[in-house]
Amino acid sequence: MKLTINRSEVKGTVNAPPSKSYTHRAIAIAALSKKATVHNPLISEDTKATIRAAIAFGAVVESKNDSLLITGFNGKLKIPDNVLDVANSGTTLRIMTAVSSLVDGATVLTGDASIRTRPNTPLLDALNDLGAMAFSTRNNGLAPIVVRGKMKGGKVHIDGSISSQFISALLIACPFAENETTIMIKGELKSRPYVNITIDMLKDAGASINVDERASSFTIPPDQKYDMRSYNVPGDFSSASYMMAAGALCGDVTIKNLFPSEQGDSALIGILEKMGAQILWDQKKGEVKVSRSELCGIKVDVGKTPDLVPTLAVLGAASSGQMVIENAEHVRYKETDRLHAMTVELKKMGVDITEEKDRLIIKGGKLKGATVHGWDDHRIVMALAVAGMVAGETTIDTIESISISYPGFFEDLRKSGAIIDFPEK
Repeated sequence: MKLTINRSEVKGTVNAPPSKSYTHRAIAIAALSKKATVHNPLISEDTKATIRAAIAFGAVVESKNDSLLITGFNGKLKIPDNVLDVANSGTTLRIMTAVSSLVDGATVLTGDASIRTRPNTPLLDALNDLGAMAFSTRNNGLAPIVVRGKMKGGKVHIDGSISSQFISALLIACPFAENETTIMIKGELKSRPYVNITIDMLKDAGASINVDERASSFTIPPDQKYDMRSYNVPGDFSSASYMMAAGALCGDVTIKNLFPSEQGDSALIGILEKMGAQILWDQKKGEVKVSRSELCGIKVDVGKTPDLVPTLAVLGAASSGQMVIENAEHVRYKETDRLHAMTVELKKMGVDITEEKDRLIIKGGKLKGATVHGWDDHRIVMALAVAGMVAGETTIDTIESISISYPGFFEDLRKSGAIIDFPEK
C-alpha cells in the first residue's frame, strides 16, 4: 500500500503507544508464570506473534478491557503441535528460540522472508553450549531453526555486538535450567538498555539474576519460578520518536504516556535538546512537549539506541550543519539494513548523505518531495513520513508495515494536522 504525505504543520496531543519491547517480554514472562494480567499491552503484528507462540507452548491468553489475561504453564511447556511462525518479529524469534530449549522435545521456528535473513548463530551456539540442541536447517544461522531441549545450564560466552535480543532471550529462559548459568559477554554489548528492561521485568517476576557490570556477565541460579501476577506496559519511546521529530520540525506536539523507564530511546529528548529543540519532559505527568525549532546537526553514538537511527537521519537531513550517526553497524541487522535504506531514500529527497560501515554522515539542507520505498520496515516508513511533512508531496510504499509497532501512526499524524492522501479502500 502507498500514501502521499504533503508539507504539513502539526499541533495537538497524542498518546504514545504501549511499548513493543515491554509487551513481548511481559507476554513471555507471564506465560512462564502461573497466572498474570498484562495491562495496556501493545497489540500489533509483532506482539501477536509472541501471543501465538505462548499459546503453542500451552498458555491460555484472553483479551479483556485493554488487558491480556494469561494463564501460564508455570515453566512446564508442552511440545508445540506445529511449526512456530513468528512472521516478521525478530524479538519473538529470539525469545522463543531460547524458551524452546525448556521443552522436552523438538520445536521448529520460522518466519517471513525478512526473518529468514536475520542472524542467530550466537544464540544457537549458546544454547548448544548450555546443553540443548539448536541448529539452523540451512546451516547458516538463519531460520528455520530447530531446538531440542532440555537446556541444562552452565557457562557460556556470547557475542554482544550483533543483537541484545540474544542475551535477553537467555536471561528469560535460563532461570529454569537445572544448573547455575553464567552468561559472559564478548565484545561490546550493543543495545544494553533492552537487556536492562529484561532484567528489571524478571526481577519484578521474582527471578534472581546477579549482574557483574565490571566483568560484563550475568549469573543465574537454577530451578527458579516466575510469579508475574500483574504488569502495566509503559509507553514506547521508540514509537514516540516520530511524533517528537514531527513536533521539532513541523509544529507543536505533546506526547502523553511517556514516564521514566529503562528504555534507552528516551535519550532522544536529550539529543533534541542538544540539537536546539524546544522540548520539555514532565516526568511526573508523563508528557513530552516539543515545538518547531531551528535544529543543528550533532554527533550521536547509537550503540545503545539503534531504533532511533531512521528518526535521527531525518532530523539531521532537516537541520543545519552536519549530523554524524556513529557506532551503528548493528543497525544493519534489523528488519532491513537501515543504514543503507535511509541512505538510498534520503538521497532521493535531495539529501547529501554518506554511508560508511558503521555510521552515516549527513549534511543538512533542503528536503524535496519524492517517491520513496519503505522497505517493508515500519521504522523506515514512519521516519520517511516525517521527512515528507518537511519536504512536501512524498509518496511512500509498504505503509502497511507500521502494523508491526504503531498501527495508529498515520491516524495520529492526521489528527495532529498532517495532510495525508490515504489510498482508497
